[in-house]
Amino acid sequence: MKRRRIAVFLLLLLLIVGILGIIWGNSSLVTTEYTISFPALPEAFRGLRIVQLSDLHNAEFGADNRRLLEAVSAAEPDLIFLTGDLLDSRRTDRAVALKFVREVIKIAPVYYSLGNHEGRIPEVYEPFEEELRKLGVQVLRNEVAVLEREGQQLYIAGIDDPEFFPSQEEFLACLNGLCDDEGYTLLLSHRPELFGDYCDAGAELVFSGHAHGGQFRLPWVGGLYAPHQGALPEYDAGLFSQDSTNLIVSRGLGNSIFPFRLFNRPEVVVAILEDAA
Repeated sequence: MKRRRIAVFLLLLLLIVGILGIIWGNSSLVTTEYTISFPALPEAFRGLRIVQLSDLHNAEFGADNRRLLEAVSAAEPDLIFLTGDLLDSRRTDRAVALKFVREVIKIAPVYYSLGNHEGRIPEVYEPFEEELRKLGVQVLRNEVAVLEREGQQLYIAGIDDPEFFPSQEEFLACLNGLCDDEGYTLLLSHRPELFGDYCDAGAELVFSGHAHGGQFRLPWVGGLYAPHQGALPEYDAGLFSQDSTNLIVSRGLGNSIFPFRLFNRPEVVVAILEDAA
């Protein structure tokens, strides 16, 4: 009887530790920093610091997202990129998202591209976009913003998620029209599995999300599943390079269909631009 009680106690203890571990792993933010080197990067943009936030899905980290705002502020960004799924189509809370944006834009200029969840709720998203623009967010709907410093230019392009396009061909045609052959293009595009298309288009640096880090991550394996990639996704998280194009895939912040993450803490990405010389 005594051994049985000990066994039950140990099982309960393991269960409690496991639950606490999951709670901590889904609410404890981590900041990941990448230094991206470009050949002949214009001098005015050397050292530019960009914070990328992706797939918030209406999540909150502390009251009014205070912990997330503190993490963004601590990164000292020059720019902030939001790469889709700020809203969640299944439990949409526009007020929570707007409250966060109202505060984060005080830290640095905000650029926003759309994810697949925004594409599923046009009746909610359209008035939401109007409110974002009133707050000063640069919503990049298949367009390019020009960032100028000391007479030099950097191009920031944003493309809607393929969910918004009638066909893949129209998405690709739009993508190819956004990347400038003459200058440096930073592209905000939600889907990482389209990396080959971003390379073909000529973007120098792409910021994506969508994969949620593979949701459950295992050592030496990586993420286990990502939407539109399936099991053991290739582009689950991190920095990828091919030819002259770099891709940063954020593990994201919130959850959607899967209610929790495993060994996959919510992530704030910091990208620092440097000259390759």
